[in-house]
Amino acid sequence: MPGFAARLDQFVVDWKRNIHGVLVARRGRLVFEKYYEGDDVVWTADRRPEPARVMFTAERSHELRSVTKSIIGLLYGIALDEGRVPLLDTPLLAQFPQYTDLPDMAQRRHWTIAHAITMTLGIEWDEDISYDDPRNGEIAMYRAPDRIRYVLEQPIVAIAGERWIYNGGATALIGKIIEKGVGTSIHDYARRVLFDPLGIGPTEWRLLRDGETIFASGLGMRPRDLARIGQMLLDGGKAGERQIVPAAWLEDSFKPAARINDRRWYGYHWYAGNAPFESLKGRRRARYFGAVGNGGQRLVAFPDLELVVVITAGNYNLRGLAPDDLFTEVLLPSVL
Repeated sequence: MPGFAARLDQFVVDWKRNIHGVLVARRGRLVFEKYYEGDDVVWTADRRPEPARVMFTAERSHELRSVTKSIIGLLYGIALDEGRVPLLDTPLLAQFPQYTDLPDMAQRRHWTIAHAITMTLGIEWDEDISYDDPRNGEIAMYRAPDRIRYVLEQPIVAIAGERWIYNGGATALIGKIIEKGVGTSIHDYARRVLFDPLGIGPTEWRLLRDGETIFASGLGMRPRDLARIGQMLLDGGKAGERQIVPAAWLEDSFKPAARINDRRWYGYHWYAGNAPFESLKGRRRARYFGAVGNGGQRLVAFPDLELVVVITAGNYNLRGLAPDDLFTEVLLPSVL
């Protein structure tokens, strides 16, 4: 990838992006890795965020924010293969039988687990508002006395399955179903069935003050380890000869269960689509699937190019500073 490092550095300087790290793996081999100094948020012992200036390194764990959701998607597929969680067409409310007094039950009884994992429940939910704002759907959920009830009782604004609405509450439902099925914390389960088999180093999964897992955005790990997950996806769910995630689950995870726009869709907690870019060969498109997190966290795999990219950044709650043009303006033109 001649010239990529220089172009990347210029991109970071010119666009004033608070990028913390960039890793690129091609055909299973790490071909580029660079870390920067940048502004970030660190968590105190009493779980309060504080701003900090950090020099990032290969050994420093990084918050993944909503990339966590995509890891939850993989864990459901593994647990399903083990027979520990219900099939996706199972009624969702059957997993939460204590909530019998929800409004509009006739409509909610049509919900399946598939509607939660594809974020097509059709309920009112707004995460376009800053996560510093208590009106944000995910933040409001965390502040509710009963978080599961908060998600399940939100007003219905669309028929289930017909409209994609980004929803961290749906991830909380899926996470709860996994924990119930496997009989342990989702972090312990992830270590046993996903992280340890991939040789992933230390991980953290943040908890709320009452000890509840932050399913939608709480995971942290080293960027190199996140790249291992990306490579496993390209290898059809395998690590060496061991099948970690069922290949059929991955295939379904990246299919368009819900359209976001003409070039982007959503599967089982994973984004997928076609990235347009200019190369020496003219206008091109690169097929991808990936995970996205607030602040600029990215895990993106380009299967036709045998390429895995990890980006970490600290632009939390800042619109317009996503690093996606790094792919279209710098990376992909360097590859093709």
